[in-house]
Amino acid sequence: MAAPQQQPQAPSQAPAPGPQLTLQAGPGQQPQLQAQAAAQAQAQAQAQAAAAAQAQDFDPVQRYKMLIPQLKESLQNLMKIAAQNLVQNTNIDNGQKSNDGLVQRFDKSLEEFYALCDQLELCLRLAYECLSQSFDSTKHSPNLVPTATKPDAVQTESLPYTQYLSMIKSQISCAKDIHNALLECSNKITGKIPAQGGP
Repeated sequence: MAAPQQQPQAPSQAPAPGPQLTLQAGPGQQPQLQAQAAAQAQAQAQAQAAAAAQAQDFDPVQRYKMLIPQLKESLQNLMKIAAQNLVQNTNIDNGQKSNDGLVQRFDKSLEEFYALCDQLELCLRLAYECLSQSFDSTKHSPNLVPTATKPDAVQTESLPYTQYLSMIKSQISCAKDIHNALLECSNKITGKIPAQGGP
């Protein structure tokens, strides 16, 4: 009778090490998962930063806003260097030794200031061209074309697609007429084609 009582106790003691092994393996995997999540978040942040920087490079207004603080700093540096050079030249003219040591060159700081001014001018010109194109687009095609994917968003003043096609065709024909007229005029000026029906 003692032997059958000892057999059920042996299986109850055997599985005890099993859960301990699983509990020890669990915390070891958590740092790896956290490191992977941190790496993914860092990659997404870098991608978003790169996209924002690329958008700022293409947007002339954002580029202008970024260059304004640099222009202010360059102007302050330019005035500082100009004052230092003026003091040094005055001391030299008066026969006094200057204790300022080596003063930065004025022409280099002035060149840097002019370079920033040129970049700002290009940004403003590009922004003006974009605004002009937007106004021209609104003027020559003021009505929107409804899309088949969003029929509920169609406005009352929207232009049907058939009328839009006819308007585009008329614009293309007008552009071709202007091109042909300019080409004919240039050929007459260069003498390639003799003028017909002269005075």
